[in-house]
Amino acid sequence: MKLSVVVPCYDEEEVIGQFDEEIRTVLGQLAVEYELCYVDDGSTDGTLHRIRTLAQQHRPTTRYLSFSRNFGKESAMLAGLKEASGDAVILMDADLQHPPQLIEKMLDLYQLGHDQVIAKRSRDGDKPLRSVCSRLYYRAINKWVDVELTDGVGDFRLLSRTAVDALVSLPEYNRFSKGLFSWIGFDTVTFDYRNARREGGRTKWCFGALVNYGIDGMISFNSRPLRVAIYTGLSLAALAAAYALWIVGAAVAGGITAPGYVTLVAIIVGLGGLQMVMLGLIGEYIGRIYYETKRRPHFLVKETNGTTPTHTPTARVAGRTRR
Repeated sequence: MKLSVVVPCYDEEEVIGQFDEEIRTVLGQLAVEYELCYVDDGSTDGTLHRIRTLAQQHRPTTRYLSFSRNFGKESAMLAGLKEASGDAVILMDADLQHPPQLIEKMLDLYQLGHDQVIAKRSRDGDKPLRSVCSRLYYRAINKWVDVELTDGVGDFRLLSRTAVDALVSLPEYNRFSKGLFSWIGFDTVTFDYRNARREGGRTKWCFGALVNYGIDGMISFNSRPLRVAIYTGLSLAALAAAYALWIVGAAVAGGITAPGYVTLVAIIVGLGGLQMVMLGLIGEYIGRIYYETKRRPHFLVKETNGTTPTHTPTARVAGRTRR
């Protein structure tokens, strides 16, 4: 059996060496042939240089890609899945928050016939506010989306070749991998592990990035927000009609009174804000259609020591090749 480990990297110079050492120690104790597939997502530090060095030191078992710029983690994971040649593929981060020691357990579960083996992390060490917001978000989003998303389940997982081929065959440009993993289905098993701290560098997930990621999850797998816009509009129209009837009835019964300017301004501002939200929501869907119709590749490769995959060749542009 051959195992591929795909590792997206962005500014991981401080920790990539430690990660490589630890994962090779773990993989060396397993009865599998393995390869490490590093994907440099346009890092601005010395990550690419470190990966080159590792590839030279461990030439038979190390492959790498380097993007022409930062295309995002979704593109990096897709590139790694396309590059991986193993019978099973593990996705994991380079910051050691995904413990390499769990790979043995993943392989044991894979051998039982599961196509997806998912490691679900605890919330130990997270800030209380972030933990609460995360739980509320997943509770709300699962009432909207057409797939099931689980709190604590991320990209750290083992995928069979069948599952990998299914993922890379999906042509969409706007990719939300958490949803795609759930959408493809197949036999899936989940196990828990204790949250690990980051060993070096700093997290790339600021508050704004988390909000944007949450919005992506909300609208990537359903069109219900558009239906809500229709219902909201109909409800407001009904309220406006009822309010107009109440004003007419009050005028007939008690005569015309002084107009409520404050109420009028509040209603106008409130309705204007609601209209902007609805327009923004519709714009999000239209923007995604716009990007899908362009059919641009998910990433461009400036350097690699691997080979261009025979499938979906338009998904990458080959650059310098180092041997």
